[in-house]
This record gives sequence, C-alpha cells and structure tokens, in this order.
Amino acid sequence: MSRERLYLFDTTLRDGAQTNGVDFTLQDKQAIAKMLDDLGVDYVEGGYPGANPTDTGFFSRKPVFRHARFTAFGMTRRPGRSASNDPGLAALIEADADAICFVAKSSAYQVRIALGTTNDENLASIRDSVKAAAAVGREVMVDCEHFFDGYREDPAFALACAKAAYESGARWVVLCDTNGGTMPNEIEATVRVAAKHVPGDHLGIHAHNDTEQAVANSLAAVRAGVRQIQGTLNGLGERCGNANLCSLIPTLKLKKEFADIFEIGVTEDRLADLTQVSRTLDNMLNRAPNRHAPYVGESAFVTKTGIHASAILKDPATYEHVPPESVGNRRKVLVSDQAGRSNVLAELERANIAFDRNDLKLGRLVQEMKEREAAGYAYESANASFDLLARRTLGRVPEYFDVEQYDVNVEQRYNSHGRRVTVAMAVVKVRVDGQPLISAAEGNGPVNALDLALRKDLGKYQKYIDGLKLIDYRVRILNGGTGAVTRVLLESEDEEGERWTTIGVSPNIIDASFQALMDSVFYKLVKSGAPA
Repeated sequence: MSRERLYLFDTTLRDGAQTNGVDFTLQDKQAIAKMLDDLGVDYVEGGYPGANPTDTGFFSRKPVFRHARFTAFGMTRRPGRSASNDPGLAALIEADADAICFVAKSSAYQVRIALGTTNDENLASIRDSVKAAAAVGREVMVDCEHFFDGYREDPAFALACAKAAYESGARWVVLCDTNGGTMPNEIEATVRVAAKHVPGDHLGIHAHNDTEQAVANSLAAVRAGVRQIQGTLNGLGERCGNANLCSLIPTLKLKKEFADIFEIGVTEDRLADLTQVSRTLDNMLNRAPNRHAPYVGESAFVTKTGIHASAILKDPATYEHVPPESVGNRRKVLVSDQAGRSNVLAELERANIAFDRNDLKLGRLVQEMKEREAAGYAYESANASFDLLARRTLGRVPEYFDVEQYDVNVEQRYNSHGRRVTVAMAVVKVRVDGQPLISAAEGNGPVNALDLALRKDLGKYQKYIDGLKLIDYRVRILNGGTGAVTRVLLESEDEEGERWTTIGVSPNIIDASFQALMDSVFYKLVKSGAPA
C-alpha cells in the first residue's frame, strides 16, 4: 500500500534565529542550510530578505540544493497599500527563492489591536499578496498567525483567512499556534474543522512549545489531516521554542502509527545522521547540547547499574524503544566494570583499532577513561583524542617528538600606523630525534600563536602536517569560580578534507588548548603513517 507524503518545513534560520542568545552569521546560515538539505528537509526557510544585512546577503545568491526548496519569509502587503506599492512585498518577490511564506493575522483581536485595521482589509491583504507571488511563479504559503487563538475567539474569521489564502492560490495554508498555549485535543478538533474548508494536503502546522507540547500538537495536527509540519532543529525559537524536528523526524520514521501511513523526505541513511546534525548545530552556536533530548541527547540511550544494565547487556530492546544507531546515537552502560569494558570495546571497534579481548591493558584503558571523563573530558565529542588515548594505553603511538617548553605572551602596543593593537607571541621548543628545534610565531591570540609556532618546524615530520589546518575552536567552562575547569575542543581538517576533533581539559585555558593542539598534530601523524 502506498504511503501518503508528509512534508517537512524547517524554520531554524528564521524563527530559530529569534532564540535568545542565537545570532547566526552568513556562514552559519549557509552551512546549516546545506546540512538541512542533506538531511532531506523539504523546505528551508532562510529568513526575511531586506530585514538585516545577514538575511539580505543570504538571499543574494540562492543555495544550490539537491532536495529542499529555498523559502523567503515576510509579511503580506501592509494595510492601506497596494501590492504593487509595498516595498516589503517587492523585496520578497525579488528575492532569489523557490517559495515565499507570508505571515498573516488570522485572529480578529490581533487584526484590531496589532494591525489597527479591519477584518476585510486583512482578508484583502492576504488575497493580494498570494496572487502577486503566484503570478511570478513562486510557490506560496501563508502562515495564519494566531490561528488557534483566533478560532477560539471568532471561528468564522479565522477560517475566512485560511480560505482566502487557499482560494487565492496558496500551496500551503499553515495553522499557527503562535502563543504556544493550545492543547493537543483542541489542536486536533480545530484542524478537523479547518480541513473541511481547506484540503488537508494543503494544510500545515506551526507549533510553539510554551506548554512543552509543540511536538505533541504537531502530531495531533497530522492525525487530524495536515500534511506539512513546520519546526526547527533542537527546538530553537523565541520564548520556549518551536516544535523540535529532531524529535518529530524519528517519530515519523520509526513509530508505526506514522511510518506505516506517511512517507517523508528523510531516508533511513540520513536519519542516522540526525544526532550529528543536532550536535553540529549546538557546536556552531557554542551551546551545551541538551543531554536529555529525545533520540539525539547524550543520555537518551544511557543506562546505569542495576537490573536495567544487566538486562540491556543481554538484549538492548529490554530498555530501548528504538535502536540508537537508527538516529546516529549510541548506547552507553555506565559505572559497572563489565559495562565500562563493553563500552570501550565498542569504541575500539568503531575506531578500527585492533585489540585482544584478553589484553590486561584494556582494564587500564577503562579506568583511564572513567577518570578522565570525571575530570571533564568528553571523548564522544573528540574522536581523535579517544583514538590517541586508546592507542597510547595499548602501546601503539610512536613518540614522534617531545615538547620540552613553550611560552606565550600577550602584548598591547602601538603599530606602525599609530593604532593600539594586541599581539600574541609564542615560542615552542621541541625535540625530534634528539635534535632541539625552536620556533616562534605571532598570532591574533595566544592559541593561534601557539598553533603557528608548534607547526612551524617539526623537522622530518613537517611534510606530514603541511596540509593540516584548524577550522573551529570552542571553549566551555565546566564549573564556576576562580578555579573553574576549562574544556577546549578543536576541529581540524587535512588536505583531503577529512575532519577530526581533539580535546583538552585544564584549569588553565592555554594548557587545555595546547593539549588539544598536540593531539591534533599527533593524530595527523598517526593517520598519515608517519615513521617513528
């Protein structure tokens, strides 16, 4: 039996950008848009052309997507203006986008208070805007803002707004729980009524999470007939956020109630990338991932000691509702010696590191990992550092070189143009084959200077690291106070485009950074097969 198509609309780059503390750069938007397209999302809403320099720059050149439709967001024509004489509407139509999503009031209260106009003018604005965008070949959708609150107050007007959008040529009419206060049973009942006026395969749902029910409300709307779901990665959004696509996507793919009936654009292979997508976004925003997030959280498939741990080692299905690998996550059984050993063995297999199950050094590696993770190391986020720790404990990493000393200073001074500048200078002394090598470098910060000095001259190993570059640097403070511990994560890339992450932990941020730098260089030498 063929399944019905359900469409996913991502608004991370628009509604998600309203999250407190989130400020996307143009490069962020470009990277996230590509990630969403690769995942299999149907629509990527890029923002509001003309609203700010970042969004204007983003829409100046349409991303090359394999799957998704690039969508511009903006308001319907303003009251009292014609469609041909509204700069905001003109900017939307001129934007290099596949689709336009208009936002329009569908609550009589909002029209009266927020817009200060009449119901008839609001309906005319919807019709005029949709027709203008459709006339130039754009796929059009209308976010009926405050729809559920408006329906509660004046059902006839709310439905009239939805019908005006559909009858004027909108492909999608999206019912918005803008204030996030509607309950799932009310969502379902209201959508069933709306579907009598606008066909369900033209209806969408846009839910906010102010009662922690945005996902539940979205699924209730699907049961009632909508066929487009709007949401954001990790539930980003203003106030309490939007419906979380990282929870919705696996539910739609893995739960029979939906998977047997609906098909979405995310394949099983792409679903296995979901955890990485979620954590990549958090890393870009320098946010700590929600450990307890469904499906993708670090604790989503973690079991501690006791009967649960015993059972899950016999058969994971005893305490897992879906296989963690299906969403790119992994199982963890904590605390017990047996569980710790199993964990490490699984990691070694994933890293393709050969080992003997009877090797006594494995026990030492288990203990070392526990001690380091207690101190703040997070090897799940630092694949290369785990690889090195395991290889060193098992006795398989050559000591290519030894750092005998390093020194870094930060100086503020006047440059040749009379401007006050801050410059960092680092000196690193290494020993290669018994030969001391000293290098110095200036950088725009102490870590940059250390990186440049360390990789300036490694003797016979220099050719192996010429293609190495650092592409990301993230710092997280693990506890407060003057004795705070700092965790540094460095992402590196080689000449072939392969990337890896290393970690350093210390009360001293420079020390933590240098640990991660050293691991990055050593990992590159190991993977390049550099001779001892």
